[in-house]
Amino acid sequence: MTALIITFIVLWVTAWVLYLRFYLQMFQQNSNRRDRFLLWLKDNPYPRLFGKSKVKFVMTKRMVRLTITSTLLAVVLTLAPWFFGVFWLSALIILFCPFVLCIADWINSPIEKAINNWYIKDARRKLAAYKDLIVIGVTGSYGKTSTKNYLYRILSEKYNVLMTPGNFNTTLGVVRTIREKLEPFHQVFIVEMGAKEVGDIKEICDLVHPTIGIVTAVGEMHLETFGSFENIQKTKFELIDSLPVDGFGVVNLESPGIASYGGIRTDCKIARFGIDAHRVDVRAASIEYAPGGMEFDVIDAAGSLHLKTQLLGEANILDLTGAIVIAKHLGIPDRSIALAVSKIQPVEHRLSMSRRGSITILDDAYNSNPTGAAMALGVLASMKLPEGGRRICVTPGFVELGTRQADACRELGALAARSCDILIIVNKYNRDAILAGARSVIVDPFVADAPRDDKIDVIPSEAKESLSDRVLCVDTLSEAVAALQVLATPGSAILYENDLPDTFK
Repeated sequence: MTALIITFIVLWVTAWVLYLRFYLQMFQQNSNRRDRFLLWLKDNPYPRLFGKSKVKFVMTKRMVRLTITSTLLAVVLTLAPWFFGVFWLSALIILFCPFVLCIADWINSPIEKAINNWYIKDARRKLAAYKDLIVIGVTGSYGKTSTKNYLYRILSEKYNVLMTPGNFNTTLGVVRTIREKLEPFHQVFIVEMGAKEVGDIKEICDLVHPTIGIVTAVGEMHLETFGSFENIQKTKFELIDSLPVDGFGVVNLESPGIASYGGIRTDCKIARFGIDAHRVDVRAASIEYAPGGMEFDVIDAAGSLHLKTQLLGEANILDLTGAIVIAKHLGIPDRSIALAVSKIQPVEHRLSMSRRGSITILDDAYNSNPTGAAMALGVLASMKLPEGGRRICVTPGFVELGTRQADACRELGALAARSCDILIIVNKYNRDAILAGARSVIVDPFVADAPRDDKIDVIPSEAKESLSDRVLCVDTLSEAVAALQVLATPGSAILYENDLPDTFK
């Protein structure tokens, strides 16, 4: 009997550790929000206990507290059936791990709220001591991290600048940056502001009180959590609405979601920029691909500034232009701007280019969106390759687009089929939609409904082009990489467009 109990305890502890570790990571990747975690759980009922994770789990103090409470609760729930002789029920408690985790988080919520409020008050106190600090808010459905980095590099020509690191774009991420990084010698604080719900941007603005703000784009990212496109527009413009009357707002009219927004305030200075958009104050023009990057002109009321950059794609030109508008407003000389722009390195996973022997790699794997993907495919299509080189796109499609998800992925499949020689679809999550889009371009409509294999579409030989020649479906990125060893001929260019997070595996 003793041996049986010991065996049960060992097996229970092992299983609990594996299950809890996985669900803690998923809880963390869902912003430590029970509602978002339960929504994710509905679509992902089965745990993936083994395998590599793309986002590293961080055992924060909050996670330690949640681990302790969850484990204590699980032990109580496991022992309770023993008193009633229902021993088999004890073993099943492990299967209810995600719900135990949610209950534990609810139990801990008063403590967590008190701790967070203390951190926020401490950050406010510290920030209030820096009266002359220039605070710049950066938000947008996409482009905000790139713009933040470009701003940091350009403004550093004149100022001592602090920016929120990495993806520290939530209220608590900004709080942590203030408490741990902000020093008296800093003159400018660039704050990236992320959002998944109405009010998220306003909450950060109420903390840092920006005097300058830029909205890089308004698109359909996180449409599921926002509920509507109008809510996304309203939330992104919470930054502009939070600026003081003597503040300075910058908006990208090249983004349809910004150009169509009718609520842009008129009681503070707003600078509008774009490439082809009408009624802009600053325009990027004469954009050309050049050896090692691109060249373009920034034209405003003061004249024209010619610039060279190592960056690729109109999306990066737009982000640079927005940063330049703010730099000029803060008195950075044209010569310093040109020098800084020429030295800016591509942000990792945001249409950065590298070489692997004779193969060109375009890495646009971070948090892809329909507009950015179209621009990245445009770069791929415009590249001049040696004879025999192939244009290859590797993508799992988009996530968190709500009701627009399937349509956006179909459009991606069609555009990829027009822009590249080979399309590799990773994961089953968006496979059918992307294939439908590719099929509409590659295959005659008479054979569009032909049967297909789960891995590679098999189309009758009478089709003008066969999907099996141009489209490959794989389950994992590692399978795609293995396939590229054969498919990527010398001189090829490979675009990695998006990379699904762990929550969408």
